[in-house]
Amino acid sequence: MKKEKTPKVKAPKYVDGVRRFSIRDCFAYAAGDLGCNMSFALKGTMALFWTQVMGLSALYSLLLVVVQVWDAINDPLIGSIIDADRRKYKRNKFLQYISFGSIGLIVGGACCFLPFPSAPMWAKVIIFIAGYVIWDAFYTIANVPYGSLLSLISKEPADRASLSAWRSVGSMIGNMVPMVILPFLIYNEDGSLNGNMVFVAALVMGLIGFICFRFMIKNTEVRVDTEVTLNEDRPKFNVFKAMGNFMQNRPAVGATLAAMGMFIGMQGAATAVAVTFQSYFKNPQISGIVSMFAMIPILLFTPLARWMVTKFGKKELSVVGSILYIIGAGILFLAPLGIIPVSEGNTNLDLLIYVIGQLVCSLGLGIYSTVSWAMMGDAIDYNEWKTGNREEGTVYSLHSFFRKLAQGVGPAVAIAIMVPLGYVNNADPDPSGAFTSINPALFSWDVAVKIRMLVAILYLVAGIMQLIGLGLVYDLDKKTLKKMNDELEARRAAAAPAAAEEAVVVEEAVAEEAPAAEEAVAEEAPAAEEAVAEEAPAAEEAVAEEAPAAEEAVAEEAPAAEEAVAEEAPAAEEAVAEEAPAAEEAVAEEAPAAEEAVAEEAPAAEEPAAE
Repeated sequence: MKKEKTPKVKAPKYVDGVRRFSIRDCFAYAAGDLGCNMSFALKGTMALFWTQVMGLSALYSLLLVVVQVWDAINDPLIGSIIDADRRKYKRNKFLQYISFGSIGLIVGGACCFLPFPSAPMWAKVIIFIAGYVIWDAFYTIANVPYGSLLSLISKEPADRASLSAWRSVGSMIGNMVPMVILPFLIYNEDGSLNGNMVFVAALVMGLIGFICFRFMIKNTEVRVDTEVTLNEDRPKFNVFKAMGNFMQNRPAVGATLAAMGMFIGMQGAATAVAVTFQSYFKNPQISGIVSMFAMIPILLFTPLARWMVTKFGKKELSVVGSILYIIGAGILFLAPLGIIPVSEGNTNLDLLIYVIGQLVCSLGLGIYSTVSWAMMGDAIDYNEWKTGNREEGTVYSLHSFFRKLAQGVGPAVAIAIMVPLGYVNNADPDPSGAFTSINPALFSWDVAVKIRMLVAILYLVAGIMQLIGLGLVYDLDKKTLKKMNDELEARRAAAAPAAAEEAVVVEEAVAEEAPAAEEAVAEEAPAAEEAVAEEAPAAEEAVAEEAPAAEEAVAEEAPAAEEAVAEEAPAAEEAVAEEAPAAEEAVAEEAPAAEEAVAEEAPAAEEPAAE
């Protein structure tokens, strides 16, 4: 006798009016970081553009440090503004800020690559600072609330791990696509950089990023209750106290230190890597393809991230990743130290060694990067656990500030080191005979080898910083994380009945006061009616006295008013007759557009109704 199969019961799509967490949330969150990186991916090219095209050279290092002062003010300031914003929004305040920031990023990135190489030096300095400030402001407005959203989309650790992993996918795509395609578009045949093409690429990528942000906003569901009561009696937000809490938040500090190390490797070393492919390997066009191969381990590890986090824990996995990263950095030293023989024009073997070292580094980076954002989500929960305040915007904005500090200072440090190594203006002189740009393809072999060594050093420093931050500072291991989540869940569960009890007390107070209010109204009503009855005769008498005078005034003014109307009527009719054909023509022109707009909006209006 065959056993009857038990029919599978599908989980409901919505629970209490809220859509269940699904792959749709992961795609949406990944699209957000893809949008960020469409704007951010060219930042690695910024150092090359302003040194090789605009000819700032060592001055660029100083200016890049100066604009980081704006970052220091910008990130925590915008984060604190978001935290202190208690206004009601249709969906969520974070989504509203992201929407505004994404609009500015359409042109914000291109402002950093305005190609005016013949401008005087003072003008170049102004263009650089102004462009960077505009881009950075809009990027922060979009990026800070985007990072904070992870802790609000779901409170489940496994869901957050998935979101973090998919964010890494979005980030990786946002980095890989420009990384592979751009070198074929922005380099000339002689290996020099084409400034005009860099500007065009920045505009196109800004538009693509905006589309990604719109997709994310449309498909994001906020599930963690963060509703606020307007005009409630609450202490004033204190940004300095929030910063103090951040420095006492060991998970946030540890994750931030590790992220700084990661970006010193990714952004600081990226500048030296680009110059290495121009001067050492003599083929900048393939730099993107080589970097793409180095990303393969991240792609392979991402699908396993959720399972491995559940089994081993985020901190435990990330420490292993940091160790692998250091091993990969060690492999990069083989050729510069002479262990692998190379010579000018014979660097193919070192290119192979370089790719192997990058693969190992990428495996370590992939393990960490897929859980890095989930670790910051846990750090925000840690802030609530220890202080009672989540302060998502401030915690994340400070984390973002230090990341961006590494992203900016990393290339500045790399260039500051490369200048004494020989990274100086050497291309064709301008009409006055001055050298105002750099062509690394003209560097000597000795200079190229030194820059190749710098690449390995920067990667090693990045790996050591990651290991210190994740292994020694970040203290939310798997056991501690479970304890924190359990206690927070218990607090939230205990807070719900308290709120319900308070509502009952208010209702009882209203019920008790209602009879007294009704009695007071009943007592005052006769006195009010008596006062009205006493004042009525006097009011009627005053009206009767003023009526004849008012009628007389109307009778005197009526003839003059009729005469004025009679005089203006012909002119008015003539004006109407003249404007009527133009009005009819305008209506005839706009009618097709209006009908088309109605036809386009009708399906969109029917879709929400169907859902």
